[in-house]
Amino acid sequence: MQIKAALRAIVADDHSAVVKGIKTFLERDGTIEVVATAENTLQLAEALHSSPCDYVFTDIGMCGMDGESNSIAFLRRLSRQEKRPKVIVVTMIAHSRMLAGLLQLGIDAIIDKRDSLESLFEAISVTRNGGRFLSPSAAEAVSGLPNNTPARAGVLSRREWEVFRLYASGLLIRDIAKRFGRSSKTIATQKRSGMRKLGLETEAELIEYLRQVGLV
Repeated sequence: MQIKAALRAIVADDHSAVVKGIKTFLERDGTIEVVATAENTLQLAEALHSSPCDYVFTDIGMCGMDGESNSIAFLRRLSRQEKRPKVIVVTMIAHSRMLAGLLQLGIDAIIDKRDSLESLFEAISVTRNGGRFLSPSAAEAVSGLPNNTPARAGVLSRREWEVFRLYASGLLIRDIAKRFGRSSKTIATQKRSGMRKLGLETEAELIEYLRQVGLV
């Protein structure tokens, strides 16, 4: 009797409790082996280099390779590789244009962290057969996006992310400008640029995004 080899997975998230929870759940019946874990995008890149795998379960809110606001730039490069693992994003972000943008990049599945852990196995089953999977909350978010609305999965520059971080802390544009020794107009422009990259059109959408990524 031939024993089927376990699927190999890497789990990446900047919250250790999330990594542990996903790892424990995936390995519960022996069909999946978590061969490496990572807490940031650099560690994820190193894990992929040293530990070949079939699946990557990753957050997108981790610090990027070169100080970017998230791991999207790295995942974009990974998704373009001819031989690569299936990429399953596990995130708290429910902004419809960003999720649609991730799908455009070639991400194989998106799981909302508020959905059941069973979605992890459902994602494996669907993507293993060449399909694309969205957990219930992610599917609901994307379904509400008008067909003519452009998707967005942008990467903020280091300064744009810092402006967002300080803005989330309660500082006004003029206070942020004073801290950086720049004009209020420059800081306001960087804020608008960051919002445009992420597909955020209103102040309410910005506040909700900042909440979802843990800055508020």
